[in-house]
Amino acid sequence: MTNAYKLYIDGNWVAEANQEVFPSINPYTREPWAMVPQATDAQVAEAISAARRAFDNHWSKTSGLERARLLNRLADLLQADADRMSVLESTDNGKVIRETRSQQLFAARAYRFYAGYADKLWGQSMPLDERDVLNYTRREPVGVVVAITAWNSPMHLLSNKLAPAIAAGNCIVIKPSEQASCTTLEFAKLIEQAGFPPGVVNVVTGDYRVGKALLNSGRVDHVTFTGSPGVGREISAAAGRLLVPVTMELGGKSPNIIFEDADIKKATIGALAGIFGGTGQSCIAGSRLLVQRKVYAEVSETLVARAKSIKMGNPIDPKTEMGTAANQPQFERIMQSIDGAMKDGAQLLTGGKAASGPDLGRGFFVEPTIFGEVNNSMSVAQEEIFGPVLSIIPFETEEEAIAIGNDTKYGLAAGIWTTDVSRALRVSREIHAGMVWVNTYRAAAAQAPFGGVKDSGSGRERGEEVLDAFTTTKNVMINFSNEERDPFAMKL
Repeated sequence: MTNAYKLYIDGNWVAEANQEVFPSINPYTREPWAMVPQATDAQVAEAISAARRAFDNHWSKTSGLERARLLNRLADLLQADADRMSVLESTDNGKVIRETRSQQLFAARAYRFYAGYADKLWGQSMPLDERDVLNYTRREPVGVVVAITAWNSPMHLLSNKLAPAIAAGNCIVIKPSEQASCTTLEFAKLIEQAGFPPGVVNVVTGDYRVGKALLNSGRVDHVTFTGSPGVGREISAAAGRLLVPVTMELGGKSPNIIFEDADIKKATIGALAGIFGGTGQSCIAGSRLLVQRKVYAEVSETLVARAKSIKMGNPIDPKTEMGTAANQPQFERIMQSIDGAMKDGAQLLTGGKAASGPDLGRGFFVEPTIFGEVNNSMSVAQEEIFGPVLSIIPFETEEEAIAIGNDTKYGLAAGIWTTDVSRALRVSREIHAGMVWVNTYRAAAAQAPFGGVKDSGSGRERGEEVLDAFTTTKNVMINFSNEERDPFAMKL
């Protein structure tokens, strides 16, 4: 029996009599487990109108204290429901429950973090050259925000956008990926239960037609997107024609650099987590492992041995370490990339095939795959695969590691493994990336800004910085002197 979902618009669960629907496929069983509505242009328009009405009529005037109360209530509900939500998300996208559960708790933390900002978005007063003028600024919400999220971590990615947008006083229309929409729709039930007024949060599901209708409406004030650079360019172009600002969190081909003086045990664990955690379906995956030649053999042998022992299986089994590709198209792209790497001459150290076995059922499993002696010019080192495929690239010197690390069109994340503090500081400075980890990898915090450069996107999520995207600064200048002014002269 499959779950049948409806759209969430203006505080109501909406479906037309002949609503077009599409199945959500469990990537472990390859069976449909839910039916998701394809929103019509009219429903998209109503979602935007609902958000606009809510913003204009009451939400933009709601106190920060009240917004904080609702966000904290939402965090409580999500934390209490984390077990159920993690099962749903693992069912929807094949990510192991170890990670989906931690991501529900991370999301709850994000809602609490931004609840703390809701009543602290104050401006500044500043002295001017003219004595009898009071000048101050106000930080005001931008209005209606469109949030478009990806299929790999729906609730985690949504919290990066929804929490600060709502804290700042905006209303939002959410379009989750059509490949993994169910937890976002389930989350809307928690929004409703928390007591958010109708129209503040709306969810419309469907394929590219929904995104196109949202972008072409001409009635939104900010677009925040997580996904591929190709789609990001299309969204940026559409938004640019309407002069709508965007936040783009896109792809990566992140260098994870192990120097010869590193703690090799910790570094190899970090390398494994960086690429095989989340089945490599992460924008921050450390898919390029740069290893100094002196420790190259040791690191490679350790990684291959551990990769061969990774336990794959049912994503909702807590013992499973690596789940499936999230959907069939992604599974096929990963296999094509592996075939391409072998044709290019990359040395296959382990994996390279679709995985099968009694615990794997009909799932879209890919063996943990490692290529050695990779040249950075190979496609396997340049193109984002978004799967459990690691390229090990040897280097000799610190300068060479930096050059290889920066030789990519992406610039999202990087890792550095060294016990030399001076080296860590030098390389962190020289690597072109929005986030650099030293002696850790794939760590996250609500307080820490996140985002990339180059083809990895623009703008920042999380941290205090994201609030700049969801607020606008208004300057207020008040002359309280008794002097008469020359109407044809600018007062300097």
